Amino acid sequence: MLDLTTWNLTVPAHGSATAIDTARLNNGYRSQYFRRHSDHSITFWVPVTGSTTEDSRYPRTELRETQTDGTLSYWPYQLADSYLSAVLSVNQVPSKGKIIIGQIHSNDQPGSQNDPLLKLQYHYLRGVGRLEALVRKRPGDTEVENVLLAENVQLNERFSYDLRLTPTGKLGIQVRSTDGDAGSYYRQLSGYWGNQSFYFKAGAYVQDNYGPTNEGGRVTFYWLNSVHR
Repeated sequence: MLDLTTWNLTVPAHGSATAIDTARLNNGYRSQYFRRHSDHSITFWVPVTGSTTEDSRYPRTELRETQTDGTLSYWPYQLADSYLSAVLSVNQVPSKGKIIIGQIHSNDQPGSQNDPLLKLQYHYLRGVGRLEALVRKRPGDTEVENVLLAENVQLNERFSYDLRLTPTGKLGIQVRSTDGDAGSYYRQLSGYWGNQSFYFKAGAYVQDNYGPTNEGGRVTFYWLNSVHR
């Protein structure tokens, strides 16, 4: 099951990236970029030739966390235990082999440069799929740490991820595939993150913008849930 009541959607429509608001998304929205299936799974498709958002070089078909009324959601980590959980499979990758499938993003506040704290990346490298955490140590850092979480996660193989940020600033990441490949990572956040506000993102955000129209990323989600408690 995918609970879409607290998400909006960006799609790489022709001309400019288009935002699908929460109400429209939950009123049965579907398109070439966002396909609903009879088993209630959803496939995200993003061509490398797709349009991009103002602050990105790469196209995306990606959910962004909101309130139920569609208001954009921002939360300081100190206020709740925050989780994002998903079950999915990556069905197609672009020639560079990289797709971001989940994020903990920070709000654009002084010093943040609108930087994600975490990007969870599927990286298809030399015929083998890897799950990598791209972690930024402090807001504004240009360099990120690339942490290998699991490998041998093949195309079309189901796997899960769980992202957690606790009220004390502990970041936790866990991944597991149906074949038993698994990994985890934990970090105490730098105090510099204490002034930031966060939100979750999930979907298909390809790290590629060159190639034919049939090149891109295709990701199917079977389960997606965000919780703050």
